[in-house]
Amino acid sequence: MAEARVERRLAAILAADVAGYSRLMGVDEEGTLAALKACRRELIEPKVAQYRGRIVKTTGDGALVEFASGVDAVRCAIEIQRAMAVRAANIPEDHRIEFRIGINVGDIIIDGGDIYGDGVNVAARLEGLSEPGGICLSGRVHEDVQGKVDITFEDTGDQRLKNIARPVQVYRAQIGKTQTMTQKASASSKRPSIAVLPFQNMSADPEQEYFADGMVEEIVTGLSRIKWLLVTSRNSSFIYKNKPVGVKEVAEKLGIRYVLEGSVRKSGNRVRITAQLIDAETDAHLWAEQFDRSLDDIFALQDEITMRVIGAIEPNVRKVEIERVKRQRPSNLDAYDLVLRALPFVFTRMPKDAALAIPLLEDALRLEANYSSAHAFLSWCLHARYIRGDMRQDDKMAAIRHAHDAIASGNDDATSLAVAAHIIGLDERDFNTSLKLFDRALEISNSNIIALSCSATTLALLGEFEKAIERAQRAVRLSPFDPFNFRSNQALAMAYICTNRYSEAADAAQNIIDVNPEYSYAYAFLAAAKWRLNQTQEAKAAVRNVLEHQATFTIKIFTDNFGYNLLSIKPMTDAWREVGIPE
Repeated sequence: MAEARVERRLAAILAADVAGYSRLMGVDEEGTLAALKACRRELIEPKVAQYRGRIVKTTGDGALVEFASGVDAVRCAIEIQRAMAVRAANIPEDHRIEFRIGINVGDIIIDGGDIYGDGVNVAARLEGLSEPGGICLSGRVHEDVQGKVDITFEDTGDQRLKNIARPVQVYRAQIGKTQTMTQKASASSKRPSIAVLPFQNMSADPEQEYFADGMVEEIVTGLSRIKWLLVTSRNSSFIYKNKPVGVKEVAEKLGIRYVLEGSVRKSGNRVRITAQLIDAETDAHLWAEQFDRSLDDIFALQDEITMRVIGAIEPNVRKVEIERVKRQRPSNLDAYDLVLRALPFVFTRMPKDAALAIPLLEDALRLEANYSSAHAFLSWCLHARYIRGDMRQDDKMAAIRHAHDAIASGNDDATSLAVAAHIIGLDERDFNTSLKLFDRALEISNSNIIALSCSATTLALLGEFEKAIERAQRAVRLSPFDPFNFRSNQALAMAYICTNRYSEAADAAQNIIDVNPEYSYAYAFLAAAKWRLNQTQEAKAAVRNVLEHQATFTIKIFTDNFGYNLLSIKPMTDAWREVGIPE
């Protein structure tokens, strides 16, 4: 007879019992039993239902509960313990019922309505380590809930648990300690969150399961490098593997707003991969793409598609988040929201926009002094006010200072490092440090559009044109509709002019104008390209636009501020002189 297949799944397990239950029963048996039943009926059962859990069983003073999400399990436990503390406030200490709770995420075996396995055993052992009224989590759960609950956790290190072969990292919840303003602003309160669901294998080939799962893991890792985005761990999202679930259900259970889902189909030596990004709150499709590739180098293919997906997700989510915060009442804003409000005005390089962004970023830093993104974007705005305003030295020095502050507080944030690198190159003229910081940013996230674009501009100004073109083209290819690619096109325009590729330079300059029509430098690049193409009228019209948008623009001001390698950019400045841009 064929052996029945064991049913298994990944789940979050909550184990709870009453601290000192035997002593309480000895003091007042009937009263303790009645109080425990009331707690279950009035508090535990409603809370478990609220967080979509399932009470597997109760055993005297204990309970075993299964959840689909570690976040739901921890939120449920926190609310239970806080409510129990309120209930106990007017009860004598020797009559109080206090629960100890342990939570683990792991593989379980289902037998009828009961569950078994290592995942259950670890939760039970964690419960035993918990203090009365407390919660202990495994490291696996802690990874899932970081930034998603309003309490802090104490890392107690690896613990040897009875009858568990391996050490388990244990975290103790600090129920009475809510997160600080810094922790809230940088982690939980309003930062967007995303889950990457297992990609569906549409092929008859089961080997493609490994390819699809590996791709999801790479995408999760890449998204985790975006510091403003909370990413659900693979362990949590993979509980939905091979299960038909709706996006809203996933979002509710995992406590996230955005969902990325996709599929893989192999045919011969070709593979087709689709991916789509959905806002679960509105059910709107924010982005979708289909990739058709050869399987000749499967790992390079995986890397390419991963980079494309990440490069598209970041600007799309950023755009939706900016629109979200525009609809909020100003009284609701925290540091993260203030930065979002500033973002549309940060990268235009227009002094009037910088004037709108600077006070918002300064307010964000008053709430959170070590907010690396706020420091970086403020340095950019101060630089814009300096370079395109009245050239005040205090703006320049403040831009440099905030760039260094961004590095100090965001050494693992690719965007902050890239912006800081650009300012340190532009204003401090420390190109050795600047290029090292760009390399560090791209090491952290090789699909970061700002790092690619800013480094391309710096490389173009240094005369490293081919390297600048490669990085700028990669940024445009990864995220063709990102408004920040005006910076990539600036690098392309300069590099193409200086390497005699004038038609391509004119196209790049026009791309800048399309997204930033008041940017004087774009018209200067267009003027040089059109002049070399013998399109005299268009070139002269571009010169008029340069001076209309920046009356003080001269070749000397540009070369003083950006002439890192005057000989390399001479083809561009010579064209400017000939077309009539003031010396």
